[in-house]
Amino acid sequence: MQEIIFVSIILGMISIAMLLVILAVAGLSALCGASFTAVFLKGLWVLLIPPAVILYGSLYGRDRISVNTVEISSDRIPVSFDGYRIVHLSDMHLRSFRNRAKVLGRIIEHVDAQKPDLIVFTGDLVTTEPAEVTPFVDSLRSLAAPDGVLSVMGNHDYCPYNDWKTAEERDSAVAEVRAREHEIGWKLLGNSHVDIARTGAEGPDTISVIGVENISAMKQFESRGNLEKAAAGADGSFKVLLSHDPTHWRAGVLGHTDIDLMLSGHTHNAQCRILGLEPSRLVFRENSGLYAENAGCGTQYLYVNDGLGETMFPARIGVPAEITVIVLRSGR
Repeated sequence: MQEIIFVSIILGMISIAMLLVILAVAGLSALCGASFTAVFLKGLWVLLIPPAVILYGSLYGRDRISVNTVEISSDRIPVSFDGYRIVHLSDMHLRSFRNRAKVLGRIIEHVDAQKPDLIVFTGDLVTTEPAEVTPFVDSLRSLAAPDGVLSVMGNHDYCPYNDWKTAEERDSAVAEVRAREHEIGWKLLGNSHVDIARTGAEGPDTISVIGVENISAMKQFESRGNLEKAAAGADGSFKVLLSHDPTHWRAGVLGHTDIDLMLSGHTHNAQCRILGLEPSRLVFRENSGLYAENAGCGTQYLYVNDGLGETMFPARIGVPAEITVIVLRSGR
């Protein structure tokens, strides 16, 4: 019901804006000698465009899957990790796949085809409650890689967008989300890290994957993470951070730490890109794709994944579900 109301409001706002434009064009045309009524009536057909676009995004756009490969080169990446493949997934919002289990199955097939060394998930497994996981336990358990599946919590995984009767009831739901991630075989990094080793020419080489609870620079989203605690003792020469919200990068990672690469999601790129225009840029400075800056700690990277599912707006317009393949390249 919330989704229907949201879409109706958006359509109404767009239609009113377009109607005002049509009236303005008809008025200007009348000043130039044309018929106001004729121009106005001919312009009304454009009001069909918004619902048609949303219908496309709901029936077809949200089922599209994009596999994007990104190479990250650094002198800190050991030679033994050259070519190491990390598949980055985010924002499943499993409620999105009700009656669309085949689409999730195709996503898993695409992931398997990338032959990843490691799979990482940067949060928002659910939208409102842990029960969303139940129909997909077996499918999600089939995600596998030699170095496992590592994950972190996103803002939706704390189940704030539900009408819980008590705080204890919500806490129980959050605990169940964590338990479900364990049930499907994922290692949930709650302010902790994992060191991954390979045998190099001069002995063991290590990269570190650090994961934090949600941290956001935006007040409307909960921050529960502790990056200092998560990174303590991480011995890898190259460090990867899993942090759901990309605003964390500029607020607490870039120039503040020696983390080389941060992987995020959260924005969904607003599930909308039309003629190259991305509305999410109005809210997020880093909204989609790869970013790189040197803020005194060498080049630091951020990748923002467009996610797999949807919230509020049950459509994807020009923003397909994304599977990102991060390929590490040693610059040594």
